[in-house]
Amino acid sequence: MPHDPTALPEDLVAPSDDGAADHLPDRAVPPGRLSATDGSRVSLAERCRGRGVVVVFAYPRTGRPGVEPLVPDWDQIPGARGCTPQACGFRDLAAEFESEGVEVFGLSTQSTDHQCEAVERLRLPYRLLSDAKLEWSAALRLPTFRVGGTTLLRRCTLLLARGRVERVQYPVFPPDRAAAEALALVRGGTF
Repeated sequence: MPHDPTALPEDLVAPSDDGAADHLPDRAVPPGRLSATDGSRVSLAERCRGRGVVVVFAYPRTGRPGVEPLVPDWDQIPGARGCTPQACGFRDLAAEFESEGVEVFGLSTQSTDHQCEAVERLRLPYRLLSDAKLEWSAALRLPTFRVGGTTLLRRCTLLLARGRVERVQYPVFPPDRAAAEALALVRGGTF
């Protein structure tokens, strides 16, 4: 059966809270510009200063239908599988985030070219940001993991406001619920 990144297996392994994101609340959003899928370079520090909330969901990597995952046991790595359902969850709630005045971005270490393919195929109405060199992620000390000789971001959702990390969802599970959980935080938060 061909690999289908849109479907989550019933026995998906849940990640545990290892404390790797405990330092993030109230940290300053680092400067630096990230390549975006619309060809722009985005400074998240500038985007969240003086405006409403900016939601950034970090993910390891989106898959492509029929293309095997990075490693054969990808589904057994806690928190690895589910990037496409996570991205689609934010797509499906994009209008609701917009009505709350929230700007949404996805963030991974994949190249912008790979991300552009995902934006087109999944019809994502928001920009994906590439941190292929892990410079921005390292400045914030986002949780990562290594697999197949590659460093990837662990799945987390950052709610940024006033130049700071206001809230963090970590670990994120199941990944297809990340957007709904972030929207609930936005609606219930005092930002």
